[in-house]
Formats: sequence, structure tokens, C-alpha cells
Amino acid sequence: MEHLLPSATSADVQAQKPTVAVLPIGSFEQHGAFHPLTTDTVVACAIAKRIADDYDLFLLPPITMSLSHEHSDFVGSVSIRTTTLIAIIDDIADSLHSSGIHHLVLVNGHGGNYVLQNIAQQANATERRMTLFPLPIDWNQARADSAMETNAHEDMHAGELETSVLLHIAPELLRTGYDRADWRVDDRRFLLLKGMSEYTQSGVIGFPSLGTAEKGKRALESLSASFKQHLEALTK
Repeated sequence: MEHLLPSATSADVQAQKPTVAVLPIGSFEQHGAFHPLTTDTVVACAIAKRIADDYDLFLLPPITMSLSHEHSDFVGSVSIRTTTLIAIIDDIADSLHSSGIHHLVLVNGHGGNYVLQNIAQQANATERRMTLFPLPIDWNQARADSAMETNAHEDMHAGELETSVLLHIAPELLRTGYDRADWRVDDRRFLLLKGMSEYTQSGVIGFPSLGTAEKGKRALESLSASFKQHLEALTK
């Protein structure tokens, strides 16, 4: 697995003269018995590193804990307050801005971070400063381009997509048995009220048995291609 933390020195960044920074935002939450608590952070870092490399952007280290309150019934999951996440991102954006880096890409690896939409929306009220990536349309395109068999609703958590990315980036993080952990529950209308444990005992909602490293590779390629339009919209 490539190191999650960027290795650039200040001299490297000075030579790069970046105008856009990339911030991976993950979570520390249960992903069943076979995926690590850091799954969302690993996925966010994989996407962030790919687009930073492909488009010569300034890669930041990840925010590793976020809004995982719906997973609180599962031991090991850790959340911060919504206001805390907002404050952290605002502080990072202001710090970057003071050093001449005026654009920030939020790479979200956790579906429960709904507030990131509002953070980006507010940041752009007077000028284009921030973009959120990937959006649902980008994830859907990545699923199609990588020939995944599931959609985002039925494959919500620790399923085909996340398994595929881990198999491509860090297969050593997956425990033996992930391919027998499939769990389907399509009606989850009270998820935010009752939490994940209302709908799954294992913590999985999805189809990890369908994951492959090749699908993960093609998903990252697709996301990088989709990002080009986001970057152009942010900076032009």
C-alpha cells in the first residue's frame, strides 16, 4: 500500500507553485468484520492521490474522523460533531488562502458527510474557492466504467465498490472472508433515525463478493477522468 501521507517538502511545494489543494476526507467507522475502520479514509486518499498526481495539485493529509453517528452502535466507530468538521475545513481553507493557494478540492470518501455539500456551497458564495468530489454522478460513472454489477443504493457500505478499491490499492487490509459477507437491504428509510444496526448485524450493506482489483483500478481511472470538468469549473 502506498503511504497515506504525502511526502512533499516545503521546497517541493514552493517549486510546484500550486493554486489548488486536495483534501481527502474519510472516516473511522465500522465496515463489517473484514474491512478496516479506515476504509473510507483509504478510499479518499486513493482518489485524492490519483487526481493530485494526474493534475499536478497540492496533496494534503487526510481528515480521518468525520460524521459516522449512524454507526455508533458498532464498537470502534468514532465521530466528531458536524460543527467540528465545518471548523476544521474552514481553518484549512483559510490557512491555504493566506499562503496563496485559493482553491480547495474536498475528496469525500464517506457517504454520511452530507454537510460537505453545504460547506462547498457557502465557500463559493462570493467566488469560486471550493469543490466537492466525487459527486453521485461521478461515482455512478465509475461504476459503469468499471463494469460493476451493483448500484450505489444496494451497494451502500463495505460492498463491491469499496472492496474493489481496497483490492487494487491495499489488498493486505482486507481480512479473509470478505467474499462471504454479502448483505442486501433496500428499504433503509429510517437509517438516520435508527442507525445501521437496525438494518445489518454484520455492518455490511452491499456485495463485497463482487469486488475485484481490476474494477478498483478502472474506477479510479474513471474518477480521474471525471475530475477534469470539476477542476475546470473551479479554476476557469
